[in-house]
Formats: sequence, structure tokens, C-alpha cells
Amino acid sequence: MPVAVDSLPLSALNHFLYCSRRAYLIHAERVFVDNEHTLLGNLAHEAVDTPGYEHRAGWELLRALPLFSDKLGLSGKADLVEIRRADFPASKILNFKSQIHDLPPVVEARPVEYKKGPARRWFNDHAQLCAQALCLEEMFGLQIPSGLIFHVASALRTEVVFDDALRALTLTALSNLRSQISNPKAPPAQLKPQCDGCSLRGVCLPEASALRRARLFEPRDYT
Repeated sequence: MPVAVDSLPLSALNHFLYCSRRAYLIHAERVFVDNEHTLLGNLAHEAVDTPGYEHRAGWELLRALPLFSDKLGLSGKADLVEIRRADFPASKILNFKSQIHDLPPVVEARPVEYKKGPARRWFNDHAQLCAQALCLEEMFGLQIPSGLIFHVASALRTEVVFDDALRALTLTALSNLRSQISNPKAPPAQLKPQCDGCSLRGVCLPEASALRRARLFEPRDYT
């Protein structure tokens, strides 16, 4: 049964671009199964899932920051958001908690998404990060040119530029995602490279889509 789509989690966009059927099973039919990949992903996020902040190399690091966009109907949580404030004095860094309501405005921000493995050839992670940036732009009222994906396995960061093409891809995918979840029928199963390692493979059964259906009542020529 389809669900109301007034507000969508940011993760749904990632699922949709990875596999539209997976997105439907999770967000419309509420089906989810863990496997080694999802559990490892959860472990990779443990370090950033606790809300908090710190300062490093001139950046203020906000962990597990709630995100929202009323315009796009999105909500979720950023693994990490790095921000800079206007004229941030050292005295306020030392007394951050007591001065939190008097802090200068945010003038620069970039989302950082944690992923357990290496960069993949699909753009689902890039679009999810771009959607986080769109939320931050609405929240802070500024332009965000790029963000980062931190690959836990290699401890390397990949910069993602939020150019016009990626922004268009993200907005189009969001529109298509809403249309799909509103549909009472799930997309058909299809065996493809994304099926390898998918935790829902045993539920989706993509191999069955390749089987030839028997036509029991089809007339046959026995001559």
C-alpha cells in the first residue's frame, strides 16, 4: 500500500537512484532486511551518529545535525556538517556553550557523508549529499558549492561539486520518487549489478524475473 509523500527521508533518494524497486519496498511497503553490508554501514556511522560539535582547522564540526527543507519536503540527518562563521573570535570558542545564542551567522557550510566502502559508479551517494546541501541552503540562507564523502575503508575524502547537472538530477529524482511511492504497484523486479549485496534480494527475488512463464492453456501444435 503506498504511503503519504508529503515529507520524505533523505535516505529514500539514495535508495531510489540505487534501485527504484528497493526504494519502493522500503518506503512504500515498509520492508527492510539487514545483511553484512547494512550492518557494516551502521558501524561506520557510529562515530558521527552522536549529536555534538568540535572545532578543527578553522571549521566548526556539527555531528548528527537534523536537516529539513519545507520547500522540497525533505528531512533527515547529516552525518557531519562543517561550517564557518563570520569573524569567529577565539574567546567564543573557549566558551562556546554559554555564547551559543550570540554566535555570528554561518557564512560557509559543507555536508560530509560517511560511507563504509569505496566510491561507486552510481550517483545515488552524490545525489543524497546534494539533497543535504539543498536543505542546508534553505536552513542557513546561503549557497553551498560542494560537499564531501568520507570513505571509511580507505579513510579518504572525495569532493562532490554541486553543479547544475547534479542539482537537476537530484530534483528530478526526487520528483520521480514521489510519483513512484504514490503508485499502488511496485516496479517490476529486474536482475542487475545493484542486486549484488542488496539486503532485500531474498524479498525482491530478481532472478524470478528472468524465468520463462509457463502458458498452460496455450494451444499447441502436436503434428
